[in-house]
Amino acid sequence: MDAENHPLENDETAGGISRKTLLKAAVMGAPIPLLIGQAVPALARDTGRNGRLLDPTPFCGTGDQPTISQTEGPYFKPNSPQRDTLPGSGTALTVSGFVFNRSCQPLANVLLDFWQADNQGNYDNTGFEFRGHQFTNAQGAFRLTTIVPGLYPGRTRHIHVKLQAPGRPVLTTQLYFPGEPRNSTDTIYDPRLLMDVRTNGNGREATYDFVLNVTGTPTPTPTPTQTSTPTPTSSPGNEWRAGVYYRVGDLATYNGVLYRCLAAHTSYPGWEPPNYSFLWARV
Repeated sequence: MDAENHPLENDETAGGISRKTLLKAAVMGAPIPLLIGQAVPALARDTGRNGRLLDPTPFCGTGDQPTISQTEGPYFKPNSPQRDTLPGSGTALTVSGFVFNRSCQPLANVLLDFWQADNQGNYDNTGFEFRGHQFTNAQGAFRLTTIVPGLYPGRTRHIHVKLQAPGRPVLTTQLYFPGEPRNSTDTIYDPRLLMDVRTNGNGREATYDFVLNVTGTPTPTPTPTQTSTPTPTSSPGNEWRAGVYYRVGDLATYNGVLYRCLAAHTSYPGWEPPNYSFLWARV
């Protein structure tokens, strides 16, 4: 739905329950009263009730950055594996939430690429420990299983993430933990990026809703009609197809343009090479 159609005019329902709250209750299976009144920055709950567009999630790391030279920091690596669990020792942590556009519509097939420090505050720069990417589901939801990252020198506790809706620019940002002593001294820290974190047994559960600077639902590039149906293969140079496992370095043609695979993945409709610069680069 285009933003010109004012999709938020009917956002509020009887009893002040927002459409976003109903969506989250349906997806999570949670009682609606438990989701009302959670007015925390991470959940972007009630901003759309007055009909205005939501503010996009801010970039983190602009201005002076004592420990990084670019927005994503010095330790971002492409080609992370596609997975929603980052195994390792430490305090268990799940991070879940939704990705919305500025009209409070959930966005499917949004790429989220996470990376973080291990329990000791170290980044794996030779392999892919505590690195992985995933995609939002049809309801715009994501869920990451990892550990609470250790403290990196000079920084407060944080998790890095890049997001990209199909065919849209990449958003690079970071997520933070409430109550951390270093939040008051880290010059990159921004309270608008605080997750809602609670203890669950021996682990922690965190939630955060991203809002991308998108005013309509991205329309995936249509897959070209095939005159024949060859057996899917990841051999370099073949026409891009859904349902194919592509390895790093594989070549595929889409609409007459040659692309090189940047991250191993199994392709799905809507994941065409022009839509995801994280996965494909033009040759």
